[in-house]
Amino acid sequence: MLRTKRVRETYDMRVFTDTGDYFGDVEEALMTQTKVIGWRVKATRNSVLSKLLGSAKGVVVPHQLVKSVGDVMIISKAAMPSYTGEEPVGV
Repeated sequence: MLRTKRVRETYDMRVFTDTGDYFGDVEEALMTQTKVIGWRVKATRNSVLSKLLGSAKGVVVPHQLVKSVGDVMIISKAAMPSYTGEEPVGV
């Protein structure tokens, strides 16, 4: 049976990647008039986002990358920003 959730129930929900990494907390849902198109996830202490982004406050995750919403939100690891820390070639 499919259970629905109200958007307001997702605020401050913990977000994890499909590999089990703690990603952050839901801050806001981005919506059109009829559907959710994305989620603003804030970087919190001890989250992967805070380690990758440094001083940035969070990221927007497209709704297509959300795999499951229940007690926590599960997103695809593809939503994780990639940062190598290396200078680009030719700079």
